[in-house]
Amino acid sequence: MGTMPDRTGNPRISQPAVRRYSHYYRTLLEARGRGDVSVSSRELAERTGVTSVQVRKDLSMIGTFGKRGLGYPVDGLLYELAQVLGLDSRWPMVLAGVGHLGTALLNSARFRRKGFPIVAAFDVDEERIGTMVGGLHVQHIDLLPHVIRQLDARIGIIACSPHAAQEVCDQMVKAGLRALLTFMPVNLEVPAGVRVRHHDILVELEALAFGLRQEEELSEDVDNPGA
Repeated sequence: MGTMPDRTGNPRISQPAVRRYSHYYRTLLEARGRGDVSVSSRELAERTGVTSVQVRKDLSMIGTFGKRGLGYPVDGLLYELAQVLGLDSRWPMVLAGVGHLGTALLNSARFRRKGFPIVAAFDVDEERIGTMVGGLHVQHIDLLPHVIRQLDARIGIIACSPHAAQEVCDQMVKAGLRALLTFMPVNLEVPAGVRVRHHDILVELEALAFGLRQEEELSEDVDNPGA
């Protein structure tokens, strides 16, 4: 996705940095839960798997600077990151596909607590339509455009079968959604201005396997320097 504008409108915050901000934010929530009033760049680095230099660089991008010997104020930094990440707003979501995955997502209270409530669920299976899942009545996918406008939904979650993913994506975009999260291993085609994030567990597992293979090869080189 390239970069996102910072609070001054400058397109200079990269997507990898945004991911790190999310990790910093969760780490700070844990720190506040422990009663900590400040946190150092070293602590943030150790908890999120980056360097202290990277932490300081990332936070300076949003105009936040720690004080030597004191670190960063937990509450103040949480407020700044919440604004950058859009967590000071509520982002209603709709979900298409109430199978095993969709049901698990609907039954999770975590999204609502974090400001991402799922406000409507859709499917095409007549046996699922009309049933109650996660406190929501499952509706037919044909009602999606009307419900999106009615509830002012902002984000769409695609949890349907892979062969239906593009069609559902098209319906969501046509209904006005400009941010989509898909769990399907399908490259979706969307018009300019629509953001799509893919969550594929196989991709994550492949990344872990790659890391393990690198470690094994490094270990072999150390054990056999003359090989």
